[in-house]
Amino acid sequence: MRFHNLSLAMLSTVIAPAVSFAPQASYTRSSVQLNANSNDLERTVKNALSGVALATALWTAPATIAGQAAHFPSFENGVVSTSVASAKEMASGTGSRVNKDAESLLRYGLPIDNKEVRELQKNIESIKQNVSSKRKTAALDDLKKAKGILNTKETKMTSSCRDASTCSSIIASMKNKMSPLEESLTASTNYLNGSDQEREALDKSYEIQDKIQKELTDLQEQMVPAGYVTPVPSEYNDLPQLQGRATVEMTIKKPDGETFNIEGKLFKEAKMKMIIDGYAAPVTSGNFIDLVQKGFYNNMDIQRSDGFVVQTGDPKGEAEGYVGTPSKSVGAGKHGERLIPLEILVKGDKGPFYESTIEDEGRGGQATVLPFSSYGAMGWAREEYDPNSGSSQFFWLLFDSDLTPAGKNVLDGRYPCFGYVVEGADFLRDVKEGDIIVSAKVTEGGEKLVQPK
Repeated sequence: MRFHNLSLAMLSTVIAPAVSFAPQASYTRSSVQLNANSNDLERTVKNALSGVALATALWTAPATIAGQAAHFPSFENGVVSTSVASAKEMASGTGSRVNKDAESLLRYGLPIDNKEVRELQKNIESIKQNVSSKRKTAALDDLKKAKGILNTKETKMTSSCRDASTCSSIIASMKNKMSPLEESLTASTNYLNGSDQEREALDKSYEIQDKIQKELTDLQEQMVPAGYVTPVPSEYNDLPQLQGRATVEMTIKKPDGETFNIEGKLFKEAKMKMIIDGYAAPVTSGNFIDLVQKGFYNNMDIQRSDGFVVQTGDPKGEAEGYVGTPSKSVGAGKHGERLIPLEILVKGDKGPFYESTIEDEGRGGQATVLPFSSYGAMGWAREEYDPNSGSSQFFWLLFDSDLTPAGKNVLDGRYPCFGYVVEGADFLRDVKEGDIIVSAKVTEGGEKLVQPK
């Protein structure tokens, strides 16, 4: 598949993909000055281009690679969110604050109902945002609120856990890290802006906060009810389904032995870790995990890399996807491909709806559980006008927070987001067509895959 409109190709040469957070870079005086000096000009250029991008994006997004009419994504403005979207909230880009943190999005995507832990999550994640932007006083205020919740709301949180003692141990560990975090944040306020001492203190704060939020994930995962399974209509029981979450690790190399260049650092191979979410997309995720376990993606080329998405999954030969036993409800592709239905889960719904887009359902603008708002968000490719044409081709979205105004993401509700890259997403910047997936392995959660009945 290639672009059908020159405007997007031109845009890709003007606007670079979004860059993920790098603590040290954000603390240097030079980077702050550069952002200040260029901010107005950059905003003017991007605002002028965003309208063109959006108009083109409405008909050009990730399709299966075989020459079908393309349908290309739009992108929305985003920063870390500090609130949980409701089912009636407009799609993930509404307003000026959009959550683009993959691990945070996965936490909010868990099927849990405990307001205390959601408030704790808001404060802990806000610490990270404030540390990255050097709002030290605000970070200390968030820390104070988080400590208060841990100290006074433990019983209300553990009451939602499958094993209260396990959650109590996690909370105790989080409490123990609060004092070192407070010390490093307080120390950062005593140093000059831009000094090495300030950067060292903020880096330490960032590292401690990261450990705390990983424990927060463990705490919330304990709150998923025992035996919880996202409901799926029985007609799809002849397709693989993932009942929960799984982890996939992937290694990509360049065919000529060249290295990956990430901000001047060279790597012989690109390694990525992805969380695949069977809570939000059990059929799509099950299909992907099944193919990974079969070794389908091993030694497969990257077939598209254009600055907007990186896409693969088209095998050699006539078939445009995985050839296998088809579902009776969806049928097979023209070359015997096993097809899967379009699968969309909207916030507030008990389970996904199938075989139609969010607009087809008359729910355009409502928020999906997993939005396309993070760099490295994973989506399932299909033909533009056939919701049930996906087979094995998928894409990573190279999300650009400045390319499209908030609330204009045309992927949410039209394509299923089934996971995120949580480690190594930066490698996607230098993954090119012809690079080779040398291995894709399920490292956790493989036992949660349920094969067709």
